[in-house]
Amino acid sequence: MKKLFFVVLVALSTAATAQSSLPTMATDIAPLLIGEKIPNTTLKSSEDATVKISDLLGKKKTVLVFYRGGWCPYCNMHLQALAEAEKQILDLGYQIIAISPDAPENLKITEEKDKVKYTLLSDAAGEFTKAVGIAYAAPENYKSVINVHSKGINTSFLPVPSVFIVNPDSEILFEYIAPDFKHRISTELLVSVLKNLK
Repeated sequence: MKKLFFVVLVALSTAATAQSSLPTMATDIAPLLIGEKIPNTTLKSSEDATVKISDLLGKKKTVLVFYRGGWCPYCNMHLQALAEAEKQILDLGYQIIAISPDAPENLKITEEKDKVKYTLLSDAAGEFTKAVGIAYAAPENYKSVINVHSKGINTSFLPVPSVFIVNPDSEILFEYIAPDFKHRISTELLVSVLKNLK
């Protein structure tokens, strides 16, 4: 009986470890799917204020963007493209919220550099990114840069660059997930999707 109990305990312990460990590659993630709901959590604004994501999503339909950080040139190009298309997106009745593991003070730098007026939020601990299912274990060559930009909070994960379109009930209507971080949804395609979802 003791032996059987030990085997069950080891199996449960192994399963718990497997669930808490991050996928090792961007292609191994298991993101939330269309029709599922974005979980509620608290994040930090560029002013270092605590923000409940459900409060923001409940205001209007949202283009919810996850990016790697202000240090990533592909992310900066994407954020700038969104800034240029922001009026079109707003006119269609959507808001833009972009989330990264960067610390709040680094969000401010990104806002200025990329001429961003929409909301940037910090998920330095990665709880939200992991709950959405798009976090994976950062390769060794990224660990120092993510550590610096998160002010020492993030040493282990990167988000797969993703765009979710979410209704005010936090339900996912559309998603674009790019395991190859060099590829992002074009603003033309995004605007087209938003028009079709109206």
